[in-house]
Amino acid sequence: MTTPPPGLRERKKRATREALREAALRLAVERGPDQVRVEDIAEAAGVSPRTYNNYFASREQAIVSAVTADREERIAAAVAARSAGVRLADAVTEAVVEQFANEGERERGVLLLITTRTALRDAFLGSTADIEAPLSAVIAERLEGAGAQTARVLAASVAAAVRIALEGWMRPPGGGEAAADLGAAGLVVPSGPLSDRLRAALAPLAPAFDAAEQRTRQ
Repeated sequence: MTTPPPGLRERKKRATREALREAALRLAVERGPDQVRVEDIAEAAGVSPRTYNNYFASREQAIVSAVTADREERIAAAVAARSAGVRLADAVTEAVVEQFANEGERERGVLLLITTRTALRDAFLGSTADIEAPLSAVIAERLEGAGAQTARVLAASVAAAVRIALEGWMRPPGGGEAAADLGAAGLVVPSGPLSDRLRAALAPLAPAFDAAEQRTRQ
């Protein structure tokens, strides 16, 4: 899949989005997420609050975007880059694991911040829905005649599986009332390898991917 280079307008929009998310993260680290207003983020990025609202619906969304930035596009690009001979289910799984489980030091720091605030955690989990559109386009191209609806269903299923894996990974340790209290307080410690959880959540989708590929070959 060949994508034309972005024009000047698109580059300016990307630069504005990046400035906003970086300002949001910096202020959240400096002051604490609860002490950051949309107006503060907009001012730090050199734009108006109205412009801010064109990019993000909340401060939490902007802060979370600092770690999830363009991840959905990278997942789609990774799937597209896989050889046609690679099983589609495997291509999707490996692309997801690469983008979610291989975090750098900066991303791990942001994740720690996210797990300490319920609103940030919810925004982080909600961001998984962004996977659907770009992944759907890549799957549709890979499956050729399988149809856009099949691609959308598969991509939406991947997004749901990723969210389920993240929910389990970020669940408070232990169980019962103590864990519920920790979760309500926003004190969540990610548990176990995220890559394992992602693979387990995506595994039930493999037969559907295989069936779609089989129909394409017929």
